[in-house]
Amino acid sequence: MLLPATPPRALPAWQMELAQAIATPEELLACLDIAPGLAALGGGKLRDFPLRVPRGFVARMEKGNPFDPLFLQVWPRAEEAAEAPGFGADAVGDLAALKPGGIVHKYHGRALVIATGACGIHCRYCFRRHFPYAEANGSRGRWTQTLAAIAADPSIEEVILSGGDPLALSDDRLAALARGLEAIAHVRRLRIHSRQPVVLPERVDAALLAWLGASRLQKVLVLHVNHPNELDEAVGAACARLREAGVSLLNQSVLLRGINDCAEVLRLLSTRLFDFGVLPYYLHLLDRVEGSAHFEVAEATAIRLMRDVASRLPGYLVPRLARDPGDAPSKQVLTW
Repeated sequence: MLLPATPPRALPAWQMELAQAIATPEELLACLDIAPGLAALGGGKLRDFPLRVPRGFVARMEKGNPFDPLFLQVWPRAEEAAEAPGFGADAVGDLAALKPGGIVHKYHGRALVIATGACGIHCRYCFRRHFPYAEANGSRGRWTQTLAAIAADPSIEEVILSGGDPLALSDDRLAALARGLEAIAHVRRLRIHSRQPVVLPERVDAALLAWLGASRLQKVLVLHVNHPNELDEAVGAACARLREAGVSLLNQSVLLRGINDCAEVLRLLSTRLFDFGVLPYYLHLLDRVEGSAHFEVAEATAIRLMRDVASRLPGYLVPRLARDPGDAPSKQVLTW
């Protein structure tokens, strides 16, 4: 007697949404009613780091405006092909600190895990756009090497999941890693760096909240928002669900020329984040990765800008201006 076939398991809504992400410059221009022919990166360089942006994020862009601050973060400009002194493939020294299991161990007491190379959006200033993910991410080994290395080092109290975007992985795989970390007595905190709740708020679903809420670990999720226009009601609802699951929410931004290098934009960003229960954390100077020089804001300009921002906000809403020199025992916070 033949048993009925098991029906295929339905994909979560966020994975279906991600599968429909815009992946060509032509389609993005058409969706935004921007005339075709806007100068863009092409050839092998675009294939190496292709365009990718979820449609929900595109919906927050202003139609017909090629200078929209969200559009400029994802549009592959022709300037990416230009060589710039001081810009390279490994902007913050991750490769020199990389260990088996996808672990980057640069700072005392915490270890960063490259969980995956996948990401829901390809931001053109990404400091890991040239990273060799195929050979160096912890999930390839089903976390065996990763967990063994962390268990062997009692100084590690905090594990940071990065990528790519760790929330691009399925909840089954993430929950398995969380259970493994919970079994290591000296691990106290789990920090996740993710842009997914912002560009794809559907990602914050019941399955994600279930394993986060059940974990004994202190949980911190560091979002990545650069401009207040990224924050809509769906993102606010996703943040509320995360807070209800016991997750502390922080934000880090990158200071980007022509996008958020304006005191009023940064003021609005901090206040909007706080409305959503997210505390501003870092404002990073650009990591000098090859292909991103056109985004750079000079340090002196950044310091003047932060003085202006600080005059407009209470201290707890002013992010720390920082850079990652790659070879220091911590990030360097700049004073103004």
